[in-house]
Amino acid sequence: MLNPRPFGRTGRTTTPVGFGAWAIGGTWGEVTEADARETLHAALDTGQTFIDTADVYGDGRSERIIAAVLAERPGPRPFVATKAGRRLSPHTAEAYTGATIEAFIDRSRENLQMDCLDLVQLHCPPTPVFSNAALFSAMEDMKARGKIAAYGVSVERIDEAMVAIRQPGVVSVQIIYNLFRQRPAEALFAATRAANVAIIARVPLASGLLTGKMTRHSAFAADDHRSFNRNGEAFDKGETFSGVPYDLALQAVEELRPLVPEGTTMGAFALRWILMEEAVTVVIPGAKTAFQARANSAAASLPPISPETMAAARDVYRRLIAPEVHHLW
Repeated sequence: MLNPRPFGRTGRTTTPVGFGAWAIGGTWGEVTEADARETLHAALDTGQTFIDTADVYGDGRSERIIAAVLAERPGPRPFVATKAGRRLSPHTAEAYTGATIEAFIDRSRENLQMDCLDLVQLHCPPTPVFSNAALFSAMEDMKARGKIAAYGVSVERIDEAMVAIRQPGVVSVQIIYNLFRQRPAEALFAATRAANVAIIARVPLASGLLTGKMTRHSAFAADDHRSFNRNGEAFDKGETFSGVPYDLALQAVEELRPLVPEGTTMGAFALRWILMEEAVTVVIPGAKTAFQARANSAAASLPPISPETMAAARDVYRRLIAPEVHHLW
């Protein structure tokens, strides 16, 4: 089992595998509240100590489910991270003010039943927001007043992360990093390690593609973003299948499949591949069932991946995937 990892300069630690709570909120097909609760309980039962959510996941549903589950569990409370900003309409840089974000934070405090939120992340805002000194000053003020313990950012692009980590109060960066999105390892991770900023790796299984279970005949519900956002119709297309064309991604999965050790699932292999990068603090796969939650946790118990296998995986990316995505984010 991999050891807990320090969460940047917050003084806290987290298990390397955490729980991504988007799927139990919405836009991943139907998940009943009972199933959502069972899934989160299963993840926590395996020892996971980090939960990532957002106020827009099911319009607060994900946050409220988390609060209900944690109220049923004795002992130390997990590290709960949420996000704010995407409720703005229109979603513009000018709309990101201290007052608007504080209102969202107050709503999340109520949803999560927490007086002080562990971590609030600006939720993939427009690029100019990362240079908005007044907004970060307001975040510091909210921290001083005890509404939040720490704040970070969720980004789409590496250049946004590079700007954000120059803000002295930013303790974490959440970014897509997986076998289909390898660019963060080029320069960003060295920069975050130098700044002692935590990395939260999201979309680690490329919206399920890297489980190896999808085919060209796979179907998705109408309310599943894998149906309606393949070309960025609702939000950045990189959030759906990591921005990789579906048929090409299936081809890459087949080239990766022989690299997976016998007795290991492709999903667990894909998560362990991410965790080979020491700059990654926590990876946050989603889950819709208790079985999936337990399978995700198992990745932390896998042995290290050999340098030869790591190189072979990078080669698949370089040949097939990089020409499509490497320059975009």
